[in-house]
Amino acid sequence: MERSEPLAVLSCEEASCSSWGACGASKNLPTMTTESLEIDDGLYSRQRYVLGDTAMQKMAKSCVFLSGMGGLGVEIAKNLVLAGIKALTIHDTKKCQAWDLGTNFFLCEDDVVNERNRAEAVLHRIAELNPYVQVSSSSAPLDETTDLSFLEKYQCVVLTEIKLTLQKKINNFCHSHCPPIKFISADVHGIWSRLFCDFGDEFEVSDTTGEEPKEIFISNITQANPGIVTCLESHPHKLETGQFLTFREIHGMTGLNGSVQQITVLSPFSFSVGDTTKLDPYLHGGIAVQVKTPKTFCFEPLESQIKHPRCLIADFSKPEAPLEIHLAMLALDQFQENYNRKPNIRCQQDSDELLKLTVSINETLEEKPEVNADIVHWLSWTAQGFLPPLAAAVGGVASQEVLKAVTGKFSPLCQWLYLEAADTVESLGNPGHEEFLPRGDRYDAIRACIGNTLCQKLQNLNIFLVGCGAIGCEMLKNFALLGVGTGREKGMVTVTDPDLIEKSNLNRQFLFRPHHIQKPKSYTAAEATLKINPQLKIDAHLNKVCPATESIYSDEFYTKQDIIITALDNVEARRYVDSRCLANLRPLLDSGTMGTKGHTEIIVPQLTESYNSHRDPPEEEIPFCTLKSFPAAIEHTIQWARDKFESSFSHKPSLFNKFWQAYPSAEDVLQKIQNGQSLEGCFQVIKLLSRRPRIWSQCVELARLKFEKYFNHKALQLLHCFPLETRLKDGSLFWQSPKRPPSPIKFDLNEPLHLSFLQSAAKLYATVYCIPFSEKDLSVNSLMDILSEVKIEEFKPSNKVVQTDETARKPDHVPVSSEDERNAVFQLEEALSSNKAAKSDLQMTVLSFEKDDDSNGHIDFITAASNLRAKMYSIEPADRFKTKRIAGKIIPAIATSTAAVSGLVALEMIKVAGGYPFDAYKNCFLNLAIPIIVFTETSEVRKTEIRNGISFTIWDRWTVHGKEDFTLSDFINAVKVGYFHFLHLISTLKSRVSV
Repeated sequence: MERSEPLAVLSCEEASCSSWGACGASKNLPTMTTESLEIDDGLYSRQRYVLGDTAMQKMAKSCVFLSGMGGLGVEIAKNLVLAGIKALTIHDTKKCQAWDLGTNFFLCEDDVVNERNRAEAVLHRIAELNPYVQVSSSSAPLDETTDLSFLEKYQCVVLTEIKLTLQKKINNFCHSHCPPIKFISADVHGIWSRLFCDFGDEFEVSDTTGEEPKEIFISNITQANPGIVTCLESHPHKLETGQFLTFREIHGMTGLNGSVQQITVLSPFSFSVGDTTKLDPYLHGGIAVQVKTPKTFCFEPLESQIKHPRCLIADFSKPEAPLEIHLAMLALDQFQENYNRKPNIRCQQDSDELLKLTVSINETLEEKPEVNADIVHWLSWTAQGFLPPLAAAVGGVASQEVLKAVTGKFSPLCQWLYLEAADTVESLGNPGHEEFLPRGDRYDAIRACIGNTLCQKLQNLNIFLVGCGAIGCEMLKNFALLGVGTGREKGMVTVTDPDLIEKSNLNRQFLFRPHHIQKPKSYTAAEATLKINPQLKIDAHLNKVCPATESIYSDEFYTKQDIIITALDNVEARRYVDSRCLANLRPLLDSGTMGTKGHTEIIVPQLTESYNSHRDPPEEEIPFCTLKSFPAAIEHTIQWARDKFESSFSHKPSLFNKFWQAYPSAEDVLQKIQNGQSLEGCFQVIKLLSRRPRIWSQCVELARLKFEKYFNHKALQLLHCFPLETRLKDGSLFWQSPKRPPSPIKFDLNEPLHLSFLQSAAKLYATVYCIPFSEKDLSVNSLMDILSEVKIEEFKPSNKVVQTDETARKPDHVPVSSEDERNAVFQLEEALSSNKAAKSDLQMTVLSFEKDDDSNGHIDFITAASNLRAKMYSIEPADRFKTKRIAGKIIPAIATSTAAVSGLVALEMIKVAGGYPFDAYKNCFLNLAIPIIVFTETSEVRKTEIRNGISFTIWDRWTVHGKEDFTLSDFINAVKVGYFHFLHLISTLKSRVSV
């Protein structure tokens, strides 16, 4: 048999442009070359915190082949291009049809009319997602006769919509290649999906979890075999047996420093290491640091795994389900081989045939699951259909597996995953055959899964989507594909988001493009969503949902919404939305992601608890004394630097402006003080006014004096209060772990860290005091000339008490002494006499911390200040990248987990729209890095029993409108009229209370 020609590839430049726009986006961002591989932090910053630079570099050198541009294939393509691989080839031989409009969000009606090849039709729309990725397409045949040598240039091959026999052939080619080409296959058949991974006989993973290495402060180590390490009280180590640790800063038992030890966990606060009997006795201090060790995973090829599959269990209430679905899907593969088609929709004859094939194939498997006839029948009835939210979920997982394959980061899936949406059909009852049949529109694929009645319910929904970030964009895509809010007479999607689009958003929020930067998210997303489905009715707002907007989003507005969906990263905002849903008996679908982790929570009136029914554990606060005097970790010094920024450049300028808005002039203030009036904040304001720099050199001088105060005099003062030999009442040293003695730093302009602090601090002082400066002013020579004139006073110890109590909080107000009052009057008189209290002097610029603008110097200041303090306390410093994440409280994010979570939310939305019973709803927690996906039942609402079968829940409300002379009888009568079902309770109350 002759082999066909290798696949022809059509590049993005060779394809014709479309109404979505071609690759013009590449003009707005520079092209990343293979040689430079410089990471665009502006675009990838949130993803870098998930993957790390090493994985990002590997990704930027990786080429992926993806076959099948149906709804699942385009999901995977979108996620991979957003992530930033080097090159992606998309392949498809099918032409666009109306059916595809409800499954593929990058196709439009013009593609159907012109019967374009699916890969060519979506090429430009995928390519414009990320100009750093080379996207090409192919429409050449891919079958048993194809020469597979063209795959050798790819690091990973992903197959969708490919029959099993061809999957086996391609997998064998990939598995036997040296090195192995990573292989992934994925399919969605109606309400069922399948994912398979094979990364070769030995696949090494450098980091299995992606979590930050744990650091544990040590309180004791025994001289024993094995030695037992005890960590500080109230700080459990959270380690696992078998992990490796290295040690540093141990006093006494110094032989452990630098060594790597495998541990055995003994308790939450202790673990054992190797033989320590020959080491010197432990004295104090020490930090144990987790060591990441590579792990090798072994994969079997598809042909072997079919007979004895290793499956990830997602729903532990149905542990047998993966094998049962595996068996049914193998029968579906055989059905397609036999008849060259899928079973017809709701065809009983085809369903019976599929059941026979299932029974037959079960005999060939090593582990024979029980044949589940319900699964087989529903698979047969819906296989021709396609449920977009399910594709979003499995597409997110599959995309993450591709990234693992090309980077060696995170634990891979070993080796099968079956996700299903059986809950969406189990409550349908037994609708007629015609409910599921095609009607020639874009919703036929969805209709085949859930029936026409439920499709119409989705179309008539009123949805309020709060937030239009990454999850919000994905939800709007799901709405468009499902036809949510497209009803002729009913249905509307209302979306609100006050934010503007930033460059960093483009990495995950796939509805936005570079030319949308600084445009409103909600308006832009609404416009982009209409390109997916022009039938959608969408109303976009710029409102922040909070108590201040209650007049906009009234109770009447909430009661008109069928479902509220939150796509927010602000917990307090989510709690507020939940309270409005609770008050107005509206369902709430909540979700969130953090890196590879994600969650969904479903709140249904009268059935489940609310979001506010449980509280996340409070965020651990750093004690005030630790921040002020005794930092022990880089997080402490970064928070200290952030606090200094807020105090110097935000809080004090704001206080200054507010004060002078209240008082017309400095003369007026002086007169009031001299008359004995107490003016809140006046002493601090006068201090700022008297020391106000007025030229650039004075900003440099102020920065230099701050350096001396923060990094030299502070250390000397602490050592004055607590000399190195200081001991506690029990005889132990004061300066022992976690307390670190500081070392004063001597300023040196030739030290890059010192220079960085001086430059960034001076720039920020100049900005808040409205003083112009140039780049030349920041040069070392210019700074040196200024510093030569600056007088640095020698350190003089003070008698101030240093706070050591970890439970003490920062005082709200610092008391003002009589000497401070006298100084303030003197300073204000001097400012007036020297004409330094004019109206222009009574204004400062308030800086709002902005982490993503590299030109403003905010992160530069915090990085320099934090690392200088870290150096003073012998703490390992952090680079600018890590500092930015911690100081900016940046939530790591990646498109894969966002897509998966949004798909799972949309599946629950279908159930809510259908009015399903409590048992149908599922919450989910996932971590794609491990990987783990866990579905759990929602929390059933708690009922408070009163008596005689009468009870109430958090969803019950009595709204009674009364007047000033409203009596108990009036109240009882009002309740009788409005709440008839509580008559029994009212009669009981009436018998006990006299009116």
